Formats: sequence, C-alpha cells, structure tokens
Amino acid sequence: MRDGHEIYDIAVIGGGPAGMMAAGRAAELGRSVVLLEKNRQLGVKLLITGKGRCNITRDEPDPQQLAEGYGKKGRFLLPALRAFGVQDVVEFFESRGVKTKVERGKRVFPASDKARDVRDALAAYLRQAGVEVRLNTRVTGLAADGELITGIDTARGRVVARRYILSSGGCSYPGTGSTGEGFDWLRDLGHNITPLEPALVPIITKEEWVKEAQGLSLKNVRISLCQHGQRKDQRFGEALITHFGLSGPIVLDISKKVGELLPQGEVKLYVDLKPSLSFDRLDERVQRDFAKYRNKAFKNSLTDLLPRSLIAPVIRLSGINPDKQVNSVTREERHRLVNLLKGLEFTVSGLLGFEQAIITRGGVDLKEVDPRTMRSRLFRNLFLAGEILDLDGPTGGYNLQLCWTTGYLAGQSAAAD
Repeated sequence: MRDGHEIYDIAVIGGGPAGMMAAGRAAELGRSVVLLEKNRQLGVKLLITGKGRCNITRDEPDPQQLAEGYGKKGRFLLPALRAFGVQDVVEFFESRGVKTKVERGKRVFPASDKARDVRDALAAYLRQAGVEVRLNTRVTGLAADGELITGIDTARGRVVARRYILSSGGCSYPGTGSTGEGFDWLRDLGHNITPLEPALVPIITKEEWVKEAQGLSLKNVRISLCQHGQRKDQRFGEALITHFGLSGPIVLDISKKVGELLPQGEVKLYVDLKPSLSFDRLDERVQRDFAKYRNKAFKNSLTDLLPRSLIAPVIRLSGINPDKQVNSVTREERHRLVNLLKGLEFTVSGLLGFEQAIITRGGVDLKEVDPRTMRSRLFRNLFLAGEILDLDGPTGGYNLQLCWTTGYLAGQSAAAD
C-alpha cells in the first residue's frame, strides 16, 4: 500500500486486443495486474473488425516478409514479431478453442466467422491468469515524476502500479471508445505524437452517378491512383460503390496514399472493370455482344457485360445515344466504351473521417520507443502497445497482428523488468 492505494505490479490502460494480450501475458508470468477499460465490456472494437468476423492475422510466417507489409516503419516491429509472430498467434487462439482458417489473400479468420469467439478467448485468458479487470473505468490522465509514471488518474480515483502499459487505441470508430485520449496524455508528458489521420478509410468522390450503383460489389477489378497524369499506386481485388464514392478492401488500402497526395492537387482513381482482358481482347468481346444484340438499342446490349446497376451510368459516360441501334454504333464509339470499361474514372473530393476509419495513422514517435521491449525511452516504467504507436498496415490481418505482437512483448517486458 502507498498513500492508501493498493500497488499493483502492472497497470494496463485499454481493454482492446493489445491491452488484453499485454495484461494476460504479464499476469501469466506471475505479476499482479489490473486492466482498466472505459467501456462496459472488453474488446468492443474487436467485435466489429472484419465485419464481425475478425481477421485475426495474416498467413505470413516470415517476420521479414510480414514487416515489409507495414512499409518503411515495419522494421521497428521485427523484434516483436520474433517474440510473438503469426504462428504464435494462431497457436494461442487454437489452444483456447478458437480454430482458424485461411482465406483468399492469406487472411486468417476464426473458423466460426465470429469475432466474439476471439474476444471471449482473450477474456478467458485474463480470468485464468488472474488479471483484475475494471470495466466502466474512465482514465483522465497519467501522473509522472521525472522519468517515472507514478499513477493513473481515473474518475474513481488513482491507480498505482510499479509499471504501466498504455494501449488505449487510436481515434478510429470513436463510438467504440477509441477517442484518442491516450495521445493527449502522452503529449502532455512530453512524448512526440506524429500527426493523426484516419487510415483504411472509404473515399468520397465527386461523381453523382454513384448513388445509382450504391451497394454494388466489384470483384477482381484493378484500381489505379493517379495525380498530374502519373500513376502513383495500384491495387487488385474487391471494391464497393457507395452512395458517397468508393469503399471495399482495395479502396481502403489505397486510401492512405490518397490522403498523402490530396494536399498536392487533384487525385483521380481509375477502375479497370475487366483487368484480365487487354484492350483488344475486350474490344473483341464487346463486338461479340454487339453482334448478339445487333437489332436492339445500345441501352439493351450491355446486360452480358455489366451489372444491371452500372449499365445506365456507363451508357451516359460513354456518350453513345442509348436508343441507337447497336449495329449503328461506330468503331470510335465502341472504342470509347472499351476505354471506359478499362478505366472508369472517379475524381476524389476527400476521405471519410475517423468515424468510418478502420485505424489511425500516426501516433507515438517510434524513435521514442524501444522496439526490443516496447518501453518508452522517456519513462522507465511505461510501455506502449497497439494503435497508440505510429505504425499501421494495410487490410488483411496486419493491424491486429501489430496489436497481438506489441501487446505480448509489452506485457512480457513489463513483467520481466
């Protein structure tokens, strides 16, 4: 006891994936651990990941290969991945009754397709390890003296521990409790916080016609990101047309680059609806369809080529008279149509905000964190894990793997300190 407070070995802020992993690992190693969570239940944001299915990790056992997926900052994660990598994550959950499966794009999901099974396995891990979980506990700040954190201030009083782990998440989906308060606490303590931006976020476009095709899933398409006539990035996979623009896995992945380019001028996206066909092969395909529907109006000739909700917008964009007989469509008009199908143009007007972003880009400057332990270089008894760090990856299991990996290492390091 100190000043009337019970002193824990370790106090963890945040009951998300990184926080639960950190608390469980530290308690598993024999430390007294308290976990503080503002919500009424643990893992609120975890429950909605992967549309409720929870893309646990990525089937990429080589730490070097996996780290490259995070970009230039990915090498920071190498020590943590070697301590607790992809196979360790899979074995962790499978040993606790959560069987896994690998889907297209190396995405690893629970075999049940239920994020709740993942969350419940972590909650059971905490119980078995003896972690004291305090729900409905809102943290208001951190107290410090020199190079030591001396306590956590909450709406219910101060919590005191020998070591502290901060895994309070980012700013994305604030409705789940991720409101970015942790960044404010660390900034007040002197940590450098790199600019915070929504990442893996849907894209708003200027085209009004998207409302006609909203809800349309475009499978196996290629999207190209261009600025000033130059291609800056490219993705292949699934996209979704929404009432405001574009979403879906490849759009979310490319949104980070869109955000970087927007301040430099107009950004355009081009969607190749038939990437497996060259211009000439697609032209041949269109000619076959025109021959099949040669006595029909142009507006009735595209049913074999396009989804129904996309036909009217494509006809307007092609500039071809919809009532024109197919056998009267000129070669120039046909080529205009083929070019349109190979590069459906969207002009970006912005990105949706943190309310719809999957993750936060930015966070604690990695130069201020020891990658071998997740310890703050400013405070000897503070460890950092999860989305609070200035590190993020694309969709496909990267970001949850980041949480498991840094959470595990933070918990283990704090327990061994």
